Amino acid sequence: MMRFSIFHALGAPGDLKNYNQHMKDAREYAQAAESYGFWSTWYTEHHFGHEGQELTPNPVLMGTDIAARTSSIRIGQAAAIATFWHPLRLAEDLALLDQLSDGRVEVGVGRGLYGREALNLNELADPRDQEQNRALFEETVEVMRKAWTEDFFSHKGQFFEFPKPGVKWSHPMSPSTPDFTDGDGVITKMSVVPKPFQKEMPLWQVIDTPRSIQNAGRDGIQGIFWLPPVSALKPRFEMYSQSASVAQGRNVPLGEGIALVRDLYVADTMEQAREEFEEAVMNSYKWITHWRGLGNMMEDGEELTAAHKLDFDFLMDRNMLVGTPDFVAEKIEELRREVGLEHMMLWTTHPGLDHKKAMRSLELFSEHVKPRFDSAN
Repeated sequence: MMRFSIFHALGAPGDLKNYNQHMKDAREYAQAAESYGFWSTWYTEHHFGHEGQELTPNPVLMGTDIAARTSSIRIGQAAAIATFWHPLRLAEDLALLDQLSDGRVEVGVGRGLYGREALNLNELADPRDQEQNRALFEETVEVMRKAWTEDFFSHKGQFFEFPKPGVKWSHPMSPSTPDFTDGDGVITKMSVVPKPFQKEMPLWQVIDTPRSIQNAGRDGIQGIFWLPPVSALKPRFEMYSQSASVAQGRNVPLGEGIALVRDLYVADTMEQAREEFEEAVMNSYKWITHWRGLGNMMEDGEELTAAHKLDFDFLMDRNMLVGTPDFVAEKIEELRREVGLEHMMLWTTHPGLDHKKAMRSLELFSEHVKPRFDSAN
């Protein structure tokens, strides 16, 4: 049985005055997804977006609101940009969300893409220095894992030292013990409260480069992919599977531990689907490929040339699921067959798409596509 989830990147170009309504729309969308039996819903993190392309600065807070209005759908971040957060604060907030939601959190983390965000939130996360950015990310995740799993922990790394040395503790209601102090009452370890509701927090990372894919597989972090067409996805999936197999000492099947984001819109006809979805999905791609380029859109072995142009037809040929229920189902079946896909995240809510149309697409998918895979082996 496949898992289907919602990837919800809120956006409304030029319409920030109606932010409150966009939040209401997001709640309705998540509640509908839960009623249709979706496994999870995921929220992004972006900052300072006066253009209205990306509206959610805090996926943990957004997830808390959604968790309070739902009962079974799992809550993920795609992603919380770990390099922008203090690791103890992110660990605490996610653990608290896990407690508030009765253990429904899927932790999704990323390294960050935009310089205007990183340099104004944490200069150490500057994406122009990829080695430092990567090291900061890995150490942040290491601290978070310690905070969740160890009653008392310490850490000393390149960027962080916890607890800070030289601080004494003396309180009659909290006597110094060897658990967290030395013989002179100096704090040597610390404890993050609360611990998560779940015994182990499921960890995901948005990944694409070979190094990130291999590291995620090695470190037991599940992978989230998005852009590449099927032929280019397969070697990425194989790379993750190989790395995870070595780390786990078993044969990890192709597709296990991986989620794939796909731009998806369902309508009664192919023509209607394109007419209603084209402008919104192109808003996202024009925005994102300005920095990323088109390299991630190439088929396996294909070279990027000046002849490649970003337009709707270019995308439809490579990675979009936009059309009738039958067309979309065939594309999903191709992904199951070619890369062993087990978990798909649907991205319908591209910036500027009318909420009612997004809801109708979700309804059509849930009634006419999803049931074909709910019991599939």
